[in-house]
Amino acid sequence: MEESEHRREDLEEHAMVLDYLPIGRSSSARSEPIVQLLGENKFTLLEAVPKTAEMKVGESVYIGKGDRDKISLIKSRLNYTDLTEGAKKELPNAVQQIVKKNEQRFVDLFNNAGALNIRMHSLELLPNVGKKHLAAILDARDEKKFESFKDIADRVPLLQDPVKLIVERVVVELKGESRFYLLTRPPSQPHVH
Repeated sequence: MEESEHRREDLEEHAMVLDYLPIGRSSSARSEPIVQLLGENKFTLLEAVPKTAEMKVGESVYIGKGDRDKISLIKSRLNYTDLTEGAKKELPNAVQQIVKKNEQRFVDLFNNAGALNIRMHSLELLPNVGKKHLAAILDARDEKKFESFKDIADRVPLLQDPVKLIVERVVVELKGESRFYLLTRPPSQPHVH
């Protein structure tokens, strides 16, 4: 029971359009439109077949189990290297939109994150967060839980923009450049085309 609940939590309900290819990939044998997507829950990279030609980069689409209005089927999960150049360029913008839209979820990360092991705290996975920044974050959250990104920025003055830190971390994880996955699902194993 517990594992199926965990799997359901990992499923993406909504995704942001990173790129729309009206005639598909040039390397593909079949000429069908495809869309590259970024899941809004676990930042899963996906390729799908759209139902409609009305797909805009940056729009949020429903990809859950129910009736989908714009997506016909999810073809596969992608790795960062499978993304088009356009999708790679759009990725940081899409991640930023998702982070800002789900502010409380990411503020809670700062409020609740714990140690990875005896030498490293999970917040140290965020870019440029070393021992001094970590101590400042932990001291501030011990006084009072953070309420917003602005609250984090105001109370931990030496810290960069919290949104930017999260966006940079998500992109690092999606590129598969990490041993630890704090915000995304670990990349799928590379597949042979």
